Amino acid sequence: MPPTLFDSDLRALRRDRAAMKGVETFLYDRAFEDIGERLASVQRDFRDILLVGCPNPQWAGWLRMRGGEGTLRIAEPGALLAAAAGGRHEREDQLDIEPQSVDLVIALGSLESANNLEDALLRMRLALRPGGLLIGAMAGGDSLRALRGAMAAADQLRGATSAHVHPRIDPAGLTQLLTNIGLNMPVVDVDRVTARYPSLAKLVDDLRAMGATNILNARDRRYLGKAAYDAARGHLGNQVDESGKFSETFDILHFTGWAPA
Repeated sequence: MPPTLFDSDLRALRRDRAAMKGVETFLYDRAFEDIGERLASVQRDFRDILLVGCPNPQWAGWLRMRGGEGTLRIAEPGALLAAAAGGRHEREDQLDIEPQSVDLVIALGSLESANNLEDALLRMRLALRPGGLLIGAMAGGDSLRALRGAMAAADQLRGATSAHVHPRIDPAGLTQLLTNIGLNMPVVDVDRVTARYPSLAKLVDDLRAMGATNILNARDRRYLGKAAYDAARGHLGNQVDESGKFSETFDILHFTGWAPA
């Protein structure tokens, strides 16, 4: 079996740590609200719903109202987040769900670190009844541009290259995956979010609170070191504005696709 890209056990632990300390949800909530607006424009009822990824347990209440008398099932790769939302501790690429059992699948907040993204999406597609909708959002594109530059500066000082930031899928690649799994009318668009930070430490704190720090199997386990860290901070210091803050980019890839009727 080929080596996997992400350490799934570590991901679960990082999500649990975020749950214990309080998840930073500003990006997750922005994406969820956008999904809600998109669903409001769809002229049909979704009785039975599957939510994959739930960093904010309050989403469950909104979806239960949206589904009316239907069922809501939640699959979340972090055990504490799953428990808080009344869901199951379950990975996206290991979903155990009856085929053609739901009308709507919402995937949000975890797909960017799934080891087999195509298989995860396929399992969701197979869970849909004919004419059902898969809708979701994930980080991709040009996300974390500033952090990638800072880590490159740190590596240059150390004279070695390490895997610090997760690889990112682009809109064209995600569209192709949706087509490959047999969805009709696949659409992918990008919501580019710019957040301003006073320091590298604050950016890392937010990523940690999102459960989104480095879980690559190929990551460097060694401590970065003061000199390399100072080089990373210096790189970002060259990008601050008059308020003393630098800008970081988050590209949220929104996607939809319909199961064949």
